[in-house]
Amino acid sequence: MRAPPEVPPVNQRPIRFVHRGAVVEVDGLPLTTTVLAWLREQARRPGTKEACNEGDCGACAVLVGELDAADPDGPDRLRWRPFNACLMFVAALDGKALLTVEDLPADHPAPGAMVTHHGSQCGFCTPGFVISLAALHDRHHKGLPRPTRREIADALAGNLCRCTGYRAILDAGEAMFDAPLSAAPADDDATRAALQRLRADPPLEHAALQPATGAVERWSAPRTLDALATAAEAQPDATLIAGATDIALWVNKQQRVLPALIHVGAVPELRRIERADGVLRIGAAAPLEDAWAALAEQLPPLREMFLRFGSPLVRHAGTLGGNLVNGSPIGDGAPVLMALGATLLLRHGAVERTLALDHFYVDYMKNRRAPGELLVRIDVPLPASTTTLRAYKLAKRYDSDISALACGLVLVRDVADALASVRDVRFVFGGLAATVRHAAQAEAAVRGQPWSEATLRAAQAALAQDFQPLSDLRGSAAYRLRSARALLERFWLETRASDPLPAAMASVWHAAAGAPAA
Repeated sequence: MRAPPEVPPVNQRPIRFVHRGAVVEVDGLPLTTTVLAWLREQARRPGTKEACNEGDCGACAVLVGELDAADPDGPDRLRWRPFNACLMFVAALDGKALLTVEDLPADHPAPGAMVTHHGSQCGFCTPGFVISLAALHDRHHKGLPRPTRREIADALAGNLCRCTGYRAILDAGEAMFDAPLSAAPADDDATRAALQRLRADPPLEHAALQPATGAVERWSAPRTLDALATAAEAQPDATLIAGATDIALWVNKQQRVLPALIHVGAVPELRRIERADGVLRIGAAAPLEDAWAALAEQLPPLREMFLRFGSPLVRHAGTLGGNLVNGSPIGDGAPVLMALGATLLLRHGAVERTLALDHFYVDYMKNRRAPGELLVRIDVPLPASTTTLRAYKLAKRYDSDISALACGLVLVRDVADALASVRDVRFVFGGLAATVRHAAQAEAAVRGQPWSEATLRAAQAALAQDFQPLSDLRGSAAYRLRSARALLERFWLETRASDPLPAAMASVWHAAAGAPAA
C-alpha cells in the first residue's frame, strides 16, 4: 500500500475577515472559537445574543458576506447570507465579511418596523429577527418581487419568540418594504473592495493552542480540489468540516476537542451546481439553501421539503454533502435523494470512484467513505414525465425541527394513465431504522401492479415486514409505523386515477387561508 504523503508544515498567518469596514486579524484563539464567542468576548459586541447555542433559536443571527464570482448578475456581486453565529467557527470567516445587528445603517427599515409594530417585548430574540428581516430585505431590494406574508414567515423560520408572538413580527416584515432605504445593509462597495484585497492572501493554514488540553489544533483551508484531496489523504484522522451545523455541536454541547480540521468550503468546484445530460450535479460543499432550491426548481414537489429542511440560518451554512455524510437516519436529504437514484462521486488522493447512495450507509451513523476520502459531488438523475415524486416530513413542529419521520416516494409508469401497471417504485424512509432505507417489501407489493387502493393496502401491510422502528422522544414505534402507512395513503390519494387530492389540500398555509375544502 502506498504511504500517504507527509503532512505539510503550517504556513502560519492570522485569520482575516472584514468587519465594520476594516480588515480584522484574529490570532491565538482556539480554532473552534465560534463567531458568537468572538463577538461577545473579544470584539465586545454584545448585541448578538447567546441563547440555545445550538442553532435552534436564531438569537445569534449574523450576516456573512462573500463575493459571488459565478453570479449571473455580474462578477464579484456581494452576497449576504444569514448564519447562526453559534455554529460558525471564526476560522471559517477567513476571506469573508461579517455584519451584525449593531452594524446596520441607522435608517434601515427592519429595526424601525419592529418597534413601530410592537414586534419586541423582552428584546432578547429581537436582534436575530432584525438580521433575518434585513437579509430578506437585502435580497428583495436587489430585484426580487416583494415577498408575501408566507414568504416572510419562511424567512423567519429559524427565529423563535416567546413574548410578542409572530403576528406583530410578520406585520413588521411587511411594513419594512414600505419604508425608504438610503443605504444597503452594509457599504457594499467598500466591503467588496476589502474582500477583493483579501483574495491575495494565501490559503489559510492556521495553528492554535487548545487551552483545555495544551494540544495544538490545526486548521487547513485548501482552495483547489487537488490540494484538498492531498491534505485529506495526508491526515486521514482529520475532521472534514463544511458548514459545521453538526460539528459545532460536538464542541458546544459535547466539549469535544478537534485537533485537526480541514475546511472544504474554500474550493469553488465543490460549491458548483449545474445541470448536464439530464442530471443535476451538486458539489458536496454547495450550501443547502442553494442545493435544495436547485432541486425544487427542477422538481416542484420538493418545494415543501425545501422550506422545512432546517431553517434559512441553517440552510445557508450547512451543505448537502455534509447532510449525507453525517448519515443521520432522520436526516431530510437522504430519503429523497435515495428515492431519486442519486450517486456519489468520492475521491481519495488522485483516485475517484462512484457509489450509489443506496449502498452508502452500512449502520447507524456509519458509511462506506474511507478515512481521508472526500465526497466531491452528488449526481441526481432528473426523472422523466412518467415519474411521480413526493417528499413528506413529520416533526413535532412545522418549521425548523428534526424529523420524526421523512420519506421520498417515487412511482414510475410507462404511460400517463394512472391505472397502468407500475413499472418501478421506490419508497425510502428515514426514522424507521438505524439507516435510511428502502421499504423493499412494500415496493415489491406495488411493482408490476395497477396503482389501485388494493395495491396501496398491500404496500401498507408490508411496511411491518420492512421496519421495526424504535421509540424515542420524537415518536413511539407504533406512531412511526402508523404514520408511514398514512404517508403512503396520502401519496396514493394525491396520485390515484380518480379524483386525485390536490397537494395544496394538505398544506398548513392553504388551511390557514380559509380556502374551500374542494
